[in-house]
Amino acid sequence: MCGIAGIVSINGSHVEPQAVKVMCDTISHRGPDDAGYVFFRLSESRLGEGGYWSEFADPEFKHINEHLPVFGGAYFKEETGKHCFSVGLGHRRLAVIDLTHYGHQPMSSSDRRYWVVYNGEIYNHLEIKRELDTRGHVFRTRSDTEVLLHLWEEYNIDSLEMLNGMFAFAIYDRHDNRLVLARDRFGVKPLYYAYSHGFFIFASEIKAILASDLVSAEVNPEALVEYFTFQNIYRHHTLFKKIQLLQPGEFLEIIPGSGKQSEPQRYHDAFPAAASVSFDSGDDAKDVIARAFAKAVKRQLISDVEVGSYLSGGMDSGSIVSVAGRSIPRLMTFTGGFDLTNVDGIEQSYDEREIAERLSYLLQTEHYAVVLHAGDMPAAMEKISWHVDDPRVGMCHQNWYVAKLASRFVKVCLAGAGGDELFAGYPWRYRPVVGAKNFEDFDHACYLYWHRLLFPDEIRSLFIPEFQQYYEATWQSFQQVMEGAPIWQQDLSPFDNLLQRARFFEFRTFLHGFLIIEDRMSMAHSLETRVPFLDNDLVDLAWELRPTLKLGENGLGDLRDNHYFESAEGKLILRNAMQDYLPKEFLHQRKQGFSPPDENWYRGPSMTYIKEILYDKQAVSRPYFDHQFVQAKLEEHFQGRRNHRLLIWSLLSFEWLNRHYLD
Repeated sequence: MCGIAGIVSINGSHVEPQAVKVMCDTISHRGPDDAGYVFFRLSESRLGEGGYWSEFADPEFKHINEHLPVFGGAYFKEETGKHCFSVGLGHRRLAVIDLTHYGHQPMSSSDRRYWVVYNGEIYNHLEIKRELDTRGHVFRTRSDTEVLLHLWEEYNIDSLEMLNGMFAFAIYDRHDNRLVLARDRFGVKPLYYAYSHGFFIFASEIKAILASDLVSAEVNPEALVEYFTFQNIYRHHTLFKKIQLLQPGEFLEIIPGSGKQSEPQRYHDAFPAAASVSFDSGDDAKDVIARAFAKAVKRQLISDVEVGSYLSGGMDSGSIVSVAGRSIPRLMTFTGGFDLTNVDGIEQSYDEREIAERLSYLLQTEHYAVVLHAGDMPAAMEKISWHVDDPRVGMCHQNWYVAKLASRFVKVCLAGAGGDELFAGYPWRYRPVVGAKNFEDFDHACYLYWHRLLFPDEIRSLFIPEFQQYYEATWQSFQQVMEGAPIWQQDLSPFDNLLQRARFFEFRTFLHGFLIIEDRMSMAHSLETRVPFLDNDLVDLAWELRPTLKLGENGLGDLRDNHYFESAEGKLILRNAMQDYLPKEFLHQRKQGFSPPDENWYRGPSMTYIKEILYDKQAVSRPYFDHQFVQAKLEEHFQGRRNHRLLIWSLLSFEWLNRHYLD
C-alpha cells in the first residue's frame, strides 16, 4: 500500500525532477517506509531499444537502498545537468508484503523495459505467480509488484482482467514509449490526473498534483454544484479545475512527446449483465455464498505484517472477524463509540460499543475501542479536511479516529465496506422503486431521492446566480452513471429489474464515494484497509443472485407502508450464509451505519465552532453561495426545526478546502 506520483511531458518540455519529489513528499503519509524516483529520456534511436533512464533513492532512505545514487547528491546533479527527462515516476512505500529492499519502487522488469509505480494489493498474486512460473518467468522477490510486472510482460492490457485486488498503478514501457495508468474494477484505490502546460500529471491524491506547481488550485463550478446536490461527484471531474479522477475499471494510455491528450478506456464494467444464477433452494445459495465469502477473507489475510479488523458489532464486520479469527488467533479488533451525554431521539442508539465488546468476547479477539465526544470533530476537522482533498459522502471524523486507533497496533485492517451494497442491506435506499413502472420512472425518482443535502427545489437558492446554471448538469451526471446499468430482463419481475438498477446506482456512486473517503482516512495514518466483500469472485456471485434471495419473496414488503423501509431486513442470503460463523443474536439486528450523533452535537457543543468557521468573514466573502440562504439553513438546524448535519459537514469541508488549497 503506497502513494504514487508522476509527470509526463506531452509537448516536449522537460520534466523537473524536484517537482516529482515534492509530489511524493506531499503524500509521505501514504508511505513512510521508503521512497524512490526514476526519470526517462526519450530514445533518439530508431532501433527500438528504449530511452535512457536514471534511478535515485530518497536521501531519507539511503540506508535501505545503498545500491542506488541519492536524489540531490553529486551523481544526481551530474545527471540532471546533462539530460532532459520526459517522464518522471515517484513512489512512497508502506511495506506490507516482502519488507526487504527488494520491494523498493519504482520497480523494473529484469530487462529494464517496464517500470512500475504501484499502490495496492493483488490478492491472487501467488496463483498468478505459479502460472507464470510454468511460462519460464523467474522471480527475484516475494512482492506482488514484481508479479504485476511479469504479468504485464506476458499479457499487457489484458492482464488487468486477471487481477483480483485493489490497485492504482502506472507502468511505463521504455521501448514503446507508452505509459499506462489503471485502477481496480471497484475503485478501492484512487488515482487522479491532469493535463496542464504541456504535461500530464498524476498522483494518488489531489494535493500531490497541486504540489507539482503545474496545476493551479481553482474551483470547478460544475463539480461544486454536483457535490452540493448529491454530496458526491459522479463523473471524472473533481472540485478542482483540470484535475480528474480515473474511474473504477478504467485505464489510460499516454504517449510522451506525442502532443496528444488521451481519454480513459474501460476494461471492466464491474457488473454482470443480469441476475441469472438460480438455485434449487435457499440452502444451496447460502452454502455457495458462505464458501465464497470465507475464501475472500482468507485470500485477503496475506501479509508480512500484523493484520487486524474493524468490529462494529454489525453482521458485516462480525462475519469478517469470525472467518479471519480462525486463521489469526486473538485477532486484534477496533471499534469506535460515542459519548451520548445530552443526546436524545434516534441518535441515542448510535453507540455500538457494548454490542461490539460482546461479539469480541464471543469471537475471542483482542479488542480496543475509542470514544468520540462532541469536541472531537472541531479538534480534528482542519487535519481531516487537508487529507480529504476530494470530499465525498457523509461525515468521516469517526472513521479518522478509529483508523488512528488501529494504526497504533497494526499496518493492515479489514473493513466491511461493500456488504450492504452487494446484498441489499439498506432497504430505505430503494424507495425510488416504489411506484416506478419502468426505468424512466425509476431514474427520475432516484435522481431526486439522492439529493442528500437539500430538497431539489432548494438547490439553486444555495448558489449565487452565476452558479445556478450548473444544476442542469447534475442530471447529465446521473444519466452517465446509468449508462452502464443492467438492461431490462424479461425473465425477471419488474420489481427485480428495478431493484437491480437501484443497487447498481448505489454501488457505482455511494459505495465509490465511501471508498475514496476510507482510503484517505486510513492512509492519513499509514494504515492499509482491505475490503473482503469486494473480492472479484464474491462480487460477481452476489450480483448474479436474484434480488428475492436478498430481500425475500415479498421484496420490500408492503410498499404502501412508509415505515417498512426503516425496519425492513435486507441481506437475507448473507444472514443465512453466516449462521455457522456468527451467534444468532448478531444475525438479525437492525441495520445501522457508523455515524456520530451530529444532529444533537451540531446544535449543542459544536455549534460555536460551526459559527466560528461558517460565519467568519473569510467564508462569507467567498463567491459561491448565497450566504443569507446558508445562514437561514444553519439557523434551522440550530433551532431544531430541521436536521442539516450533512449540509453543515459539507460546508465545513469545502470552507477548509479553500483555506488549505486555494487561499
